[in-house]
Amino acid sequence: MRVLVVEDEKKTASFIRKALQAEGLAVDVYGRGDDALVAATTTSFDALVLDIMLPGRDGLSVLRQLRERNISTPVLLLSARGEVNERVEGLNAGADDYLPKPFVIAELVARVQALGRRGGETKSTLLRMADLTLDTVSHRAQRGAKSFELTAREYRLLEFLMRSPGRICGRMSIIEKVWDYDFDPGTNLVDVYIKRLREKVDDNCEPKLLHTVRGIGYVMKETP
Repeated sequence: MRVLVVEDEKKTASFIRKALQAEGLAVDVYGRGDDALVAATTTSFDALVLDIMLPGRDGLSVLRQLRERNISTPVLLLSARGEVNERVEGLNAGADDYLPKPFVIAELVARVQALGRRGGETKSTLLRMADLTLDTVSHRAQRGAKSFELTAREYRLLEFLMRSPGRICGRMSIIEKVWDYDFDPGTNLVDVYIKRLREKVDDNCEPKLLHTVRGIGYVMKETP
């Protein structure tokens, strides 16, 4: 599962992130509503943990925008207030679940996992770009008639890039999302894995799908 956590309290966000990662989930964290809206509309997530009180754009506004754009990712709302009318407003806006603060972290994790399972019932398990397919259940990849095996890290890298088609993914972004590091280890780790992935995805195939944007990062797209 890949989860988007939108929480402006840094300690709370870090607490949630570590608890979800401990369960094997990939976690993206944003502290502003407007930044989270961009992320949620350009990247595929299995669940969203969304605080109502946010700078830039409040959580209910983010939620309404997502539903207006027909983005059906399951959403767990968080709020320190927890009044009944606020819960009703959130559910009416399209939230799937609601958890008042303070909460027990084990309950939050259980609710997020339940939302992910619920969303997965209708979510396609196959990512496609040109004649490249990636099965997010079996982790098998295929380019045209050729199937190829991926290591666990290669799979996470390819999935991350394919879920962001046409968007340039910077080195630090890849390190955070694929390796779960919040710092640059100062090695050519990303370059090595990109090279391995390119050999599997693009060798002897047209069009080339994995492109280098010099000095910025990498992008998956069908055109040069």
